[in-house]
Amino acid sequence: MGFLMTILGYLVPFLVVLSVVVFVHEYGHFIVGRWCGIKADAFSLGFGPELLAFDDRKGTRWRIAAIPLGGYVKFHGDANGASIPDPEAIAAMPEADRAVSFAGQVVWKRAATVFAGPLFNFLLAIAIFAGMFGYFGKPVLVDGAPVLAPRLAAVLPKGAGEAAGFKAGDMVRSVDGAPIESFAQFQRVVSASAGKMLRITVLRDGVEATLEAVPADTEVEVNGKKTRVGRLGLNASDDFRDMKMQPCGPVEALGLAVQETWNIVAQTGRYLTGLIAGRESASQLSGPIGIAEASGKMAQQIPKLGVWPLVNLIALLSVSVGLLNLFPVPLLDGGHLMFFAIEAVRGRALNDRLQEYAFRVGLALVCSLMLFATYNDLARHLRHFAGFGL
Repeated sequence: MGFLMTILGYLVPFLVVLSVVVFVHEYGHFIVGRWCGIKADAFSLGFGPELLAFDDRKGTRWRIAAIPLGGYVKFHGDANGASIPDPEAIAAMPEADRAVSFAGQVVWKRAATVFAGPLFNFLLAIAIFAGMFGYFGKPVLVDGAPVLAPRLAAVLPKGAGEAAGFKAGDMVRSVDGAPIESFAQFQRVVSASAGKMLRITVLRDGVEATLEAVPADTEVEVNGKKTRVGRLGLNASDDFRDMKMQPCGPVEALGLAVQETWNIVAQTGRYLTGLIAGRESASQLSGPIGIAEASGKMAQQIPKLGVWPLVNLIALLSVSVGLLNLFPVPLLDGGHLMFFAIEAVRGRALNDRLQEYAFRVGLALVCSLMLFATYNDLARHLRHFAGFGL
């Protein structure tokens, strides 16, 4: 029973996170396609056999399928949910049906419909970040780093802090009677006190306690120069509620959300560039197992931190899905947009056989990437188990 609950504790959050991101992506395709006069035959959350389904008044079949690892919108005249045209079906259509098919639209309508999926992913992330900035405010920065409350996240083993009796969760109130307002201030005091006895007052479970600690005299390198500083072996809190925040209005929150979304895109771009150049390791790529693990960990924080960490993960994954789909790989949205650009320049589409071969190559590339990412996830778990001697 315990094992089953553990599996469900990771599986359910994973399905929630992935379903939200996939639904928003596919809804972008669907609604913009409908605005462009394209009929959608099916909107599917998941693949494979239907679990639940109904038909709306415009003839779209909305379905929840058995394999919840994605989704698709099948437009009229498409051979499948990847918007690959079915030339024989289109040729046999009456003119009225051809007029509402995906392939029967001018190139800009097809491009807008395809681009809408990634766009809606970015808009979802912006909406989530804007809500978080509006609710919590924006972090106060000093020298480009957020100001953290002097709360301890961890006490390193065999360090001076452990010997003095510090515990994770302690909030530092003062050192030798001088008030402490931030973790950075606490760091500066400790760094300047190597080998000196400090009387440190902490708040623990609502009760103040005074501990005596002697920071270890430690040699470190700063800006290429070796110097000696004090160290207690204490880590700052990683709880976002311990960041010092200042309120921001709706307009500023929206601007910060756009900037945050762009920062994720830029950071991902730098990583991919480094990956191609050999400066970054491909071991950082994660697949469904990695997403499930992250979702489960965020869900475990709900009793303590609320739903915000899980919602933040949805925003991060939404940006990643939107960006990935814009890669110019046949089968992905970016591949379709590449074909539409070629069609716009040439004045006619590439022939069906060439597109079919390209889509097969794209499918092979996408499957290979998924397999490699899953291998990375499994390899990380195996290394973790090996570290425990299993």
